[in-house]
Amino acid sequence: MLNLLLIEDDLDLAATIVDYLELEAINCDHAANGVAGLALIQKHTYQAIILDINLPRLNGLDVCTAMRAAGIDTPVIMLTARDSLANKLEGFESGADDYLVKPFAMEELIARAQALAKRRSGQVERLQVADLRVDVREKKAFRQGRPLKLSPTAFRILEVLARHSPAPVSRELLMQLVWGDDPPDSNSLKVHLFNLRKQVDADGAPALIHTLSGVGFALRE
Repeated sequence: MLNLLLIEDDLDLAATIVDYLELEAINCDHAANGVAGLALIQKHTYQAIILDINLPRLNGLDVCTAMRAAGIDTPVIMLTARDSLANKLEGFESGADDYLVKPFAMEELIARAQALAKRRSGQVERLQVADLRVDVREKKAFRQGRPLKLSPTAFRILEVLARHSPAPVSRELLMQLVWGDDPPDSNSLKVHLFNLRKQVDADGAPALIHTLSGVGFALRE
């Protein structure tokens, strides 16, 4: 069962959404202001968050910004009456993954929430796996507090693995996400992974980068 969080101060709309989601066998917690919503996000794990922008105490943009700064990569759908391009860009800039303008069809909200719930957000800027920290904005990575010396390509590989962690990433998907439609030969990936392992798993630290035969690669304890 999906577990969602709705942060919406219009109590009538919130009740309608929660009731409709329950009919679709989707569990949905509710918070009526940004501070309460952020507290729930920090305390519980959700597959997706439906977030209004105009909220009391802490607006939705600030809630989303705080989430991403804390490394929380739960996908976010902005739910708002603001429908201009500038408003949408502002929402995406704060770390939202999708944007739905009021009024909306419940079927569309559910479809978007279910699609987002299948993946982690690509908006988060700080990723953490065990004692490995990846700062996407600064393009820096640290293991046990030690800065890692990574090429831009090695950093991108690490970022992809960290965003999918603990799930494995196939060789084909990894190459697609790192190099796009013009991938090098497979030996290039081997070399970059070898050098990445020398940095990440150095000094006797427990291995975090794993090769899964016939599956791909995973970053996890």
